Amino acid sequence: MRLAGKSAIITGSARGIGKAFAKAYLLEGATVAIADINLEAAEATATELGDKAYAVRLDVTDGASIEAAVKAVERKAGGIDILINNAALFDLAPIVEIERASYDRLFAVNVAGTLFMMQAAARSMIARGKGGKIINMASQAGRRGEGLVAVYCATKAAVISLTQSAGLDLIKHRINVNAIAPGVVDGEHWDYVDALFARHENRPRGEKKKIVGASVPYGRMGRAEDLTGMAVFLVSDDAEYIVAQTYNVDGGQWMS
Repeated sequence: MRLAGKSAIITGSARGIGKAFAKAYLLEGATVAIADINLEAAEATATELGDKAYAVRLDVTDGASIEAAVKAVERKAGGIDILINNAALFDLAPIVEIERASYDRLFAVNVAGTLFMMQAAARSMIARGKGGKIINMASQAGRRGEGLVAVYCATKAAVISLTQSAGLDLIKHRINVNAIAPGVVDGEHWDYVDALFARHENRPRGEKKKIVGASVPYGRMGRAEDLTGMAVFLVSDDAEYIVAQTYNVDGGQWMS
């Protein structure tokens, strides 16, 4: 019960990694806002997870939606102790085929969404005067470029940079900002990624996923549950002196 009495909001948590984080936080005693653009899915997840989970509609590309979500958490739980910026989009294309609409969409969600959700939560935390913890979801893709994944890689590199700057700025308010950089995490998201690679690399469905999984030093692709230990640690009292860092949780794919 390391998070007993804490209030968390997790963006994009109706499914996948965000949902796994919500489960872990609930087991540690927190109250969790399942924040997602799909309110129906968020409500279903909250119902599944139990009484201390509740749904909040959130579109991280819309400032009014962000403010409304923060206010909803303040009313329901008394304030925000923890934010995980998990909502993100993925796309890929060769450089000469990148479309402006794809670029704008990914930066709107992955970068601007992270920044302005972090800003709104930090303002709430500062006004409350109790500090807080923020985790931004980066990626191994933010550590290096990749031929077909230029825009996504750039957005996750920006998340790492935002984490550093926000961490240095907000710690004076006792708000710790750090990030997690997963590697390849199996699930619905990677099924979509595999399909994109299949189209652009002329592969059969499932082949890219097998190749990528075999390349992980640990011996398999990650699972959402592999990330929850770090997600709990970084918002616990044990991480009080950790500021502006990005932690790889990727089975050994990247060393830094």
